[in-house]
Formats: sequence, structure tokens, C-alpha cells
Amino acid sequence: MNQNELAAKQKKRRQILTIIVLIVVFILFVIPFLLVLINVFKTKGDITSSPLALIGEHGFTMKNFPEAMEKMDFWNVFKNSAFITFSATILTILFSAMASFVIVRNNWKACTLFFALMIASMVIPFQVLMVPLVSVYGGIFGVLGSRITLIFMHVGFSVSMATFMFHGAIHSNIPLELEEAALIDGCSRWQTFWKIVFPLLKPTVATVAIIDAMAFWNDYLLPSLVLTDKAIYTIPIATQAFYGTYST
Repeated sequence: MNQNELAAKQKKRRQILTIIVLIVVFILFVIPFLLVLINVFKTKGDITSSPLALIGEHGFTMKNFPEAMEKMDFWNVFKNSAFITFSATILTILFSAMASFVIVRNNWKACTLFFALMIASMVIPFQVLMVPLVSVYGGIFGVLGSRITLIFMHVGFSVSMATFMFHGAIHSNIPLELEEAALIDGCSRWQTFWKIVFPLLKPTVATVAIIDAMAFWNDYLLPSLVLTDKAIYTIPIATQAFYGTYST
């Protein structure tokens, strides 16, 4: 056996070993999901007595889904999450795009300072602001317990990153000559932004929308501080409350 054949055999053994390890890891990751999928169609007694059985003693049941949705008030919390996520995402995109346009196209010191402060604010962890946030908005202004308050807080915490992204897109990808041509044709600055600049920002708009919508939809910490009434809970808070109530 020559050296090339020996190297080829060793390479094949390594590949087989790698595949075996990956299969084992995959199975370990999939097992919890399979257990959830199997037990979701059982009664509570069957889950306790035979969690590994494909079908429990009382057979296949679908009543867990409507019962859980009713106790969790699913459609109401879904509506709350959708309203908050959609509103906060739209406002973040609009405010950030307009602010970026003003900052990029005006060489004012105030714009430079404002942009620098927004970038600097991105390094401040949210946990640092938790206690002052609740103290000021809850104790002084008394505006906690409102979806509108949560929406504007989401916008406030996300607008810096969005402005940074729109700033780069406008500065790098949109020639000033397009805006000058629009102004010559009689467009105002407002019309130039909405008819020329904003349509060219579609890739950035899509990126910001996806990032922020996912963050707003999945956020637990900020809504748990702001939303104090069960009627306006979002899905993460309602899920945690449901789990804490019925998991034992």
C-alpha cells in the first residue's frame, strides 16, 4: 500500500468519524423537540406516567391546544404583540431615515454632535437604565402600564442603530446629484426625501425592519417592566406567566 492510498484511507476514516459525531450531536439536539411533539398530544396524566410513549393510555388528544390558548388569552396577547411590534418598527424606520437624511446632507456642528451622541449611546447596556427608567416613568410621570409608552421606549432604544445604518446607506449609495436634479425640477426637500431618497433605501429599510421586528416581538425584559396589566401583555410575558402558573 503506497502513501497516497494510506492518506486516502485515513481521510475517509476521519470523514466517517466526523459524520458519526455530527449524527450523535444532532440526535441529542432533536430529542427534546421530539419529546415535546410527542407529549403535546397526551393528557397530563399520560405525560407524567409515560413521557416516552408515542401514544398515552388515554389515546391521542387535541384539547391541550384550545385549553392552553384560552387560559393564556392567546389571541389578545398576540394582538398586543403585533400592534406593538408593527408600530415600533414603522416609527423607528421613519424617524431614523429622516434623521439620517438631515445629518448626512447638512454640515452643521449640531448634526455631527447629535450623530456622535447617538453612536455613543449604543454602548450603554439596557440593564444600566432599568432602575432609572422605572423610577422616572413610573414614579414621576406615571405612564407605565401603557402600550404606547412601550412603543416609544422601543423606538428610543433602537433608533440609534437604525440611524447608523441609514446614515451609511445614504452617505455611500445615494448620489447628491439625484437630489440636486429633483430640486431643479421643483421638488422641495420634503418631496425629494420621500420621492427620491427613501425609495432607494429599500434594502436598508428591509434590514432594519427584520432586525427590529424580531427584537420587539421577542423582547421580554422591557415589556415586563412597562406592562403591568394582564390585558396588555405581550406573548413572551404571557408565556412566562402561563408557564409559571401551570408548569407544576
